[in-house]
Order: sequence, then structure tokens, then C-alpha cells
Amino acid sequence: MALRLAVTRTLTSRRSFGPANLSLRQPLQQIVYRYSTHDSRLSPDGKVAAPPMVYIAGEEMTHYACDLVVDRWIKPFFDTSSWEYYDLSCKARDESDDKVLHDAVEAGARIGAIFKEPTITPSVVQVEEMGLSKAFGSPNGAMRKGWNGITISRDTIHIEGIELGYKKPVFFERHAVGGEYGAGWDQVGGGTLLTTYLPEGGAPIIVDKRELTDENNVVVVYHNPYDNVKPLAHLFFKRCLEANITPYVVTKKTVFKWQEGFWATMKEIFDEDYKEDFLKAGLLDRCGGDLTHLISDAATMQLIRWTDGGFGMAAHNYDGDMLTDQIAQVHRSPGFITSNLVGKADDGRLIKEFEASHGTVSDLWHAHLAGEDTSLNPLGLVEAMIGAMQHAAALQVEGNPDDEDKAIVNAKVLNFTETLRKAMHNTFRYGQGTRDMSGPEGFTTEQFIDKVEWRLKRYLAAQLADEAPPPTLGEPSRESEDVDYKAIEALFTKYDLDGDGKIDLDEFSNALIKMGYAPKKEIKSQEDKERWSK
Repeated sequence: MALRLAVTRTLTSRRSFGPANLSLRQPLQQIVYRYSTHDSRLSPDGKVAAPPMVYIAGEEMTHYACDLVVDRWIKPFFDTSSWEYYDLSCKARDESDDKVLHDAVEAGARIGAIFKEPTITPSVVQVEEMGLSKAFGSPNGAMRKGWNGITISRDTIHIEGIELGYKKPVFFERHAVGGEYGAGWDQVGGGTLLTTYLPEGGAPIIVDKRELTDENNVVVVYHNPYDNVKPLAHLFFKRCLEANITPYVVTKKTVFKWQEGFWATMKEIFDEDYKEDFLKAGLLDRCGGDLTHLISDAATMQLIRWTDGGFGMAAHNYDGDMLTDQIAQVHRSPGFITSNLVGKADDGRLIKEFEASHGTVSDLWHAHLAGEDTSLNPLGLVEAMIGAMQHAAALQVEGNPDDEDKAIVNAKVLNFTETLRKAMHNTFRYGQGTRDMSGPEGFTTEQFIDKVEWRLKRYLAAQLADEAPPPTLGEPSRESEDVDYKAIEALFTKYDLDGDGKIDLDEFSNALIKMGYAPKKEIKSQEDKERWSK
């Protein structure tokens, strides 16, 4: 039996799991659980009914990896029969004439929690290679419109003890609608181009008139809906305040005068509802005591310079797309940032769709089909799965506030997902990661799945073995002003080799030996001394 010291760490999360239909003007809240740790424990002997969720399947390597994650990590503990599955592979979209996309959007609006695998938007060449009837567009536009998209939140993912790019979190809010992505266009010759707005019940208004003198022109028309900038601002500033990071707003309004309204709205919301709190928290010290506007050109440079992190940015759709790609590269790769579309249902519930920020990883898929070893890092995919499961559980509690069974399921989902994250992060920390993290000797895709599965089941089994926490003794505090408690926590983490929040006899012995405090054997004779010195 391993000796267990009464030394544990309390792990906390900055993530908010408040009711899904919170007014965006209300402060962020967290669900307060009325149940003991025992209620959140899981066992493969009795599966938990997973809260309803929409699961959108994609294709290629990420689809293969997600199948492994669900089958090996999730289904042993959860009955997922309440999940609604929609196949958005190119073949399925072609066979249904894209009805499957419309069905998925409808289900997402109805349920409110969505996980999406990376999908393919086929090129002209891929249309021919796959034998498709046409080139289907990206599903993202239909989803953002169908779910009343407000923002796409993209945040850096961090693993304790591993240095990636940014030392502290970086948040980004990308306006989810409008801009170039919804543009209408045509290729025309010379002549007069007239852009006219026809208000309901009013006289036509000429927005723009210009003479086209070239024989070959491309004409592009798009607009930016600004009704949802206020809710975007509330979401952004609340998230930044909760995470103790400094907010910035990015536009190119010096040249694109029409972007002034975005900045003006963000500034108005900030001054009215958030400035005082940010000042009290000292989060505006780095930017002169006020919300700072950054020209997009300057933002690209600061993203490279501000590697300490601890900041957030909000921008229009296209700028947000480009800048978050840059953040991903500074922070190692797109696999190390999240992507979360936030919309709002007609009844006020928040609709959240979670996906990885990368594509289907075609090169690894072709290698897999050729029978070669692959090493796909599923971190971004799993973070998206965790986010979707947690939001599904929060929605279920919000819709059934007096149902204790739903609250217990919620607690189990949170415990499982946080334990899964811990198992995955510790696997990286112990040098057992995929090859992008651990070099050429790193694990293959399947080996990494195996190792995290082993560690996850071990952690969950350890929770079941702890019948009850030890009593807390009323010992007086021994805190001292000259003690570096952060350094103590760092030492604890260093010698907590299996990352279970406890130190057993082997770990304790290892710590004492390395620190030079291990008791020495008593040497009784000169002969013994000579033998030990050799």
C-alpha cells in the first residue's frame, strides 16, 4: 500500500459555466454545486446519460482521430445516444443536395450545444476527384447565420509546465458575420457602377456611384451588420475581466472610415459598464488607463512582440481571421488555439459551437491510408469536445433548475472533462506527447490515444477509491510573509510525478533525495565507511 501524505492541491478553473441565457449585461456567474465530490465520480460500470448535443462529423485524419477519442475516452463513461449526429463530409452533402447541412443548422439552433469536426470545402480539383455534382461552399456561413452568430472566440491553449508561444492567455473575439465572406461580386467591363439602397417604405438612396474605365473589372459588394456589436462587446469585456487580461479593439478605421462605428460601440459599452472594474483590477496600467484602439497593421506587430500574453483583442470578421492565424503561429500552431462560435437563440439561450482551429490534416490522412505511421496532436479537437460537453450540461441544468439528477449529471460532466484535460496535459508534460511536442521519438496517433486512455481511467479510478476526503484539522495557519508559496507549489508540481494532486511514498522519497534532505544510513565502522566511499 502506498503511503499517502495529507498534501493536496485544489485545482480551479477560470472557465465560466453559468446559465446559458444570462443577460449579456449581467455579471458572469458560475454554477454552485450542492453535491459532494462523490456525486461527480464516474465508473465504466454505470454510464452517465450525456446531455443532448449536436455532433457534426467531418472527414480525413481529424475524423479518424475524433472517432478514436469518442470510442476510447468518452463512450466508456457516457451513453451518447442523446447526441444528434450529422455527417458533413463532401459525399454526404452531395448525396443529400446539402439537406444535411440545413438539418444540422436546425438541430444546433434547437439544442444549443454543438461540436464540429473539421470539414472540407472542396476546390474545383477536389470536385472532380471526389465525383461531386458541384463545389459546395463552406458550411460556416450557414451556421453563423442560422445560429445568430455574434462572435468567434479564439483563445490560446496552455499546458502547465510547457512553454509554447505566449506565456499567459491571449483572447480574441472575431465578429462572426458580415464582411468579405458574404460578398456578392461579378466580373464586368467598362461603364457606370451604381450601388443603391432601397429602405422599406422609403425613397432609394445611392450609396456609391463610380465610372469604370477599365475593360476588365471585378465588382464586390458586402456589408457589416452592427446590431450584434453590443453583445459582442459585453462577451469580450466580461471574458477579459474574468481572466485578468487587458482588452484592445482593432480596426483599420483610419482608412476604412465605415469601421468607426465598430470602435465607437465597443468604447461606449466599455466606458459605461466595465472601465471602472478594469481600472480597479489594474488591467489598464499597460495601456494608459483606458481602452486602447489598435490599427490592424500595428496589431500584427504587437502580436509578435507581446509574447508574455495577458491581452485580448476584438476585430471585424476578416481582420479577426487573419490575426488569429498569426496568434496560432506564435503559439506553435493552429492546434493550440480554440474556436468557439457564440450565437443567441430567439429565447435568449446562448448557442455555442466548438471546433478546432485547424483543418482535416490531409497530409497525415494520405500517410495513414498508405499504411504509414502518423502522429496527430488532438489537443484542439479535444478542447472543442470538452467545451461542447460542458455547455450541453450547463444548458440542461439551466432548463431544469430544480432537477437534482440533472445537476448531478452536470457535476459528472465537469469532473470528467477536467480530468480528461488533466490526463491529456500530463501526458504531454511527461514527455509522452505526439511528435510535434516530443520530437521524432514521440507517440503515434494511436499510441497517444492509448496513453491518455490509460491515464484517464487511472485518475477516475483513483477518485472512486477515495471513499471520503480526510477531515480538515483546525490547525493554526503557519503562513509567513517571507515564504514564496508559488515556489512551494512549483516544487509540489515537480515532484507530483503522476499529477494526481498527491505525493505518495515513492514521490516523497524522490523529492527528498533530489533536494538533499533524505536521511542517510548510519555507518558504524571504518570498514563500512571505506566500502560506501568506493
